Amino acid sequence: MSQALVLIDIQRDYFPGGRMELSGPVQAAENAAKVLSLFRDQSWPVFHVQHIANRPGATFFLPGTEGADIQSLVRPIPSETVVVKHFPNSFRETPLASLLQAAGVTQLTVCGMMTHMCVDATVRAAFDLGFAVTVLHDACATRDLSFAGATIPASQVHGSFLAALGAVYAKVLGLDEYLHAIAA
Repeated sequence: MSQALVLIDIQRDYFPGGRMELSGPVQAAENAAKVLSLFRDQSWPVFHVQHIANRPGATFFLPGTEGADIQSLVRPIPSETVVVKHFPNSFRETPLASLLQAAGVTQLTVCGMMTHMCVDATVRAAFDLGFAVTVLHDACATRDLSFAGATIPASQVHGSFLAALGAVYAKVLGLDEYLHAIAA
């Protein structure tokens, strides 16, 4: 079974000082960088997904801004593919599925941002396309949301979405558990 790492939207606007700061993006990116290092050491395929906003009224990931740049902890190297997307689902109107299939990939390890939006949409689509997916919960980040006049803390948003993904769509693991399973 061929595996690939998919890093979703680990971009500067999600970090302190960015236009859409998340809860815990630095720790998530540091964990994603550890997985990225493992994949690089093993010469396993890595795919970076970069969101560039093209919808009217967008306030972050704007074309040509530093906020749209991939964060330095996980900056791509020349041998790694960068897929640009304009929708939450990394497969929608991108070559990601065909690139993965051409590389013989059947299993994805996913890290990224935001858990409740692009990670969720991409993992569900990957499952529907027949990929086996593992999401590293501590290499993902999200933010507080509002619903019915209440604020839902980022930790609850994160946990709820990962619990739903883990029920059917993916195996959800922590970084240490994942690294131990890979080493075994």
